[in-house]
Amino acid sequence: MKHVSLTAAFSDIRNYLAGRAVGITRDKALLHEVVKCLFCKMNFVGETFQKQEEEILREYKQAFDRVKVATHEIFDLDEEIALDAGSVSYVDKVLSRVDLIDPHNDPLSDLYQAFIGSEVRGDEGQFFTPTEAVKWLTQAVSPTAGERIIDPACGAGSFLSFSARHLRAMGTGAEEINQSLYGIEKDRYLATLAKTHIALTTVKSSNVICADSIEKRTNQGEAIPFEINGTFDVVFANPPFGAKIRMGSEAARASFELGYKWKRDKATRRFVKTDVLAANPSPQILFLELCIKLLRPGGRLGIVVPESMISNSSSGYVVQYLLDNAVIKAVIGMPENLFKTSGKGGTHTKTCLVVAERRSLAKGDETSQMPIFMAEAKWCGHDSRGNIIPHNDLPLILQGYLHGKAADRKTSRLGYFVSQDKLVDNILAPRYYDPSSDQLLKALEHSHDLLCIKDLVDSGVLEFSTGDEIGKLAYGTGDIPFIRTSDISNWEIKTDHKHGISKEIYDKYAKKQDVQEGDILMVRDGTYLIGTCAYISKYNTTMLYQSHIYKIRVRKPEVISPYLLLAALSCKQVVSKIQSKRFTQDIIDTLGQRVLELVLPIPKNKKVRNEIESTVRQSIHDRIEARELARKATLMISEGTMALATTVDLDEPDFMLYDAPADALDLPT
Repeated sequence: MKHVSLTAAFSDIRNYLAGRAVGITRDKALLHEVVKCLFCKMNFVGETFQKQEEEILREYKQAFDRVKVATHEIFDLDEEIALDAGSVSYVDKVLSRVDLIDPHNDPLSDLYQAFIGSEVRGDEGQFFTPTEAVKWLTQAVSPTAGERIIDPACGAGSFLSFSARHLRAMGTGAEEINQSLYGIEKDRYLATLAKTHIALTTVKSSNVICADSIEKRTNQGEAIPFEINGTFDVVFANPPFGAKIRMGSEAARASFELGYKWKRDKATRRFVKTDVLAANPSPQILFLELCIKLLRPGGRLGIVVPESMISNSSSGYVVQYLLDNAVIKAVIGMPENLFKTSGKGGTHTKTCLVVAERRSLAKGDETSQMPIFMAEAKWCGHDSRGNIIPHNDLPLILQGYLHGKAADRKTSRLGYFVSQDKLVDNILAPRYYDPSSDQLLKALEHSHDLLCIKDLVDSGVLEFSTGDEIGKLAYGTGDIPFIRTSDISNWEIKTDHKHGISKEIYDKYAKKQDVQEGDILMVRDGTYLIGTCAYISKYNTTMLYQSHIYKIRVRKPEVISPYLLLAALSCKQVVSKIQSKRFTQDIIDTLGQRVLELVLPIPKNKKVRNEIESTVRQSIHDRIEARELARKATLMISEGTMALATTVDLDEPDFMLYDAPADALDLPT
């Protein structure tokens, strides 16, 4: 009975061979031997139950002779299986307990991940696109027999392998599958690995070449030996992304529209390409244009992109190019642990899966009103350490996309539609349009006034400013607090003496920052703390704060008091909206100017507002009282005197309460 997962099976094999294999000790060498066995078991070795170890080894060796002939570009003809009879028998036993034929599995990828613990992790393992992403895009695009399919940055060939298995499950023959699949990879080792990946299904050499897709040249400097632009029915890609990667020669970059700088026309609000080449355009941007150009009109694209590329204002021209040249079918936000396929490797980069269709020149603008299916996955089948977990939103999202249905109201993030004409400022990130946060606010519209922060700023009610970066060399130079994002928690400022600054540094920035009692600090940039707020009391005014923090000042407390504002910024409706509007800039997330888009729910009932203000004020006051008493107690120890043994002076109010009943000022003594 086949019930063992591939990951568990290959881990068992790795652990067994590491302790048993004679003459083979390195993971890479052991891995190569298991790959040989995997080829044999998937294609030529049948049931071996009750057979002796020597007989099983003989059967594998005979099968491997057939594999070598069919895949001469992967295995040398003089290669042999180096494992002993006992090891081969154990590998066969484990492989017999897993489903190697299931088109939704990726045996070679899981095999490499099982050996990720040593040298393979730093080299081969990092090149695999997560199986869940590959599986989702393959099923969403659904290639069919006879279609030309290409991955122009194929890496280890996961998309091509899944396409082969998908076509085989539809009854397509091995020869036809091989003729349909094309791959380009500039790393020779990975190109061979991609061929291996495909050959597990077809047992034939495939159309994977070692070449540079951007330069359109092989590693020998020759032209790519098959037709490229406008000839493919399906393109899959997980392009390399990273600011440090340099792509193509100047001549090659000049052949891409997105290889140039773009600027926005103030009149039309559209981006216009300039004649100036970008110094080092991001690789994923050039690959996006390449993928579209590879498609014939009506051809389909399935691609993994960093969310920042389809969300940031700095890359708005990229989204404009995509919308002008393709019809967007679906955009699916992935959890940040998608690429964390092991505890040590991977990246937390937030990505999205995009499905699109190249526009036909004969079509008009009728597709501009077509709704885009969007969803935001919270779970993808594994946690941040790569461990398999039972939570996975992707199958449900896939069913919603394939059947053109939105999820129900309780799970709206798992599927909703956004009309293309409703897109805001070329933002394609699904979480920006997540309807669940809008539903939370809409439920309050009868009992609350919904105030947009931009309107409050424009009318002079609120004022926003940001801090400064003083440099790490300033840390520890004095006792004046320098507030960072991590120092803000639960409406409080928790100072760290290790980051204290000198009076000289404080005097340099104090006038500009102008921190006053009643101001609110709000985290603008970071990972998990964005939106966290703190109230500035009279004890905190002598301080500086960093540039990743907003300072919000209430200029017209008769409209909204600082206490009411603090409560509103922290309610679940606004917190949900903050999470949907954050985006990645450089290497960290930020709320940026989108803070102005937030809507604050303010109770219409004056008595309720007063009660909220009183409660917030009391909460802040009690915390400050406790903190100051603790501080004075420690000073009593260090200074050895009873002179400081006094309570906080409650006769002079620490705060002013706006628009509150008189009895709200009665505080405990």
